[in-house]
Amino acid sequence: MTTPPAGSGVPREERRRRTEAVILDAARELFARTGFERTTIRAVAARAGVDPALVMQYYVNKEGLFAAAATWSDEDQRVVTADRDELPRAALADLFSHFERVEDRAASVALMRNCLTHPGAAALMRDEVMCDRAAAVAGKMTGDEAELRAGLFAACVMGLGMARYLLEIEPVRSASHEDLVRLMEPVLRVLVDPPS
Repeated sequence: MTTPPAGSGVPREERRRRTEAVILDAARELFARTGFERTTIRAVAARAGVDPALVMQYYVNKEGLFAAAATWSDEDQRVVTADRDELPRAALADLFSHFERVEDRAASVALMRNCLTHPGAAALMRDEVMCDRAAAVAGKMTGDEAELRAGLFAACVMGLGMARYLLEIEPVRSASHEDLVRLMEPVLRVLVDPPS
C-alpha cells in the first residue's frame, strides 16, 4: 500500500496518518517475523514503500518504531473492567482477541516474541502492557498476597499465549477456545480465590 502523492487532493494530515499506518504495518510484520535485532529501518521502509528518512522522522529510531508497532490496542481490556468472578474468562478472551484478531496479531506476536530477547520490549511488556492489567486484577482480589497471585495469574495467561501462538505446541495450538477456557478457567480461578 502506498500513500497518495502530495498533489492528490488528500489533506496533509490524512496523508501523514496513512503513511504512519503503512510504516507500522510493515514494522509489525517484520518485528513479528524476524525479531528486533534483524529488523532494520531500511527493511521497514522498503516494505512500506517509503524513504528510510521518513521512518526516522516519524519514530526517531528503531526503539521508537518498535514501541509504536508493538503496543497492544486498548480495545480489548476486559480483564481491567471485569468483576472479580469474571476475571479468568475476561483474561482468556483478551488473549484470544489480541492474538487472533487480524489488526492486533502482528503487534502481539512482535511484543511477545521480542520481550524475551530485547530489554526495550521487556520493559514495554512489563511497564505498559502488563502493569495496568496486573494492578486491576490485584485490586479485585481479596486475601493475602494479592499482588503475587495477580502476577502468577498474568504469568499463566502469558504462558498460554506463548505456547499457543509462538511455540505452537500441540495440542494447545489447535485446541478450541471452549476447551482452553474449560481447562484454564479453574487454574486461574484458584489464583483469584485461593483455598483457605
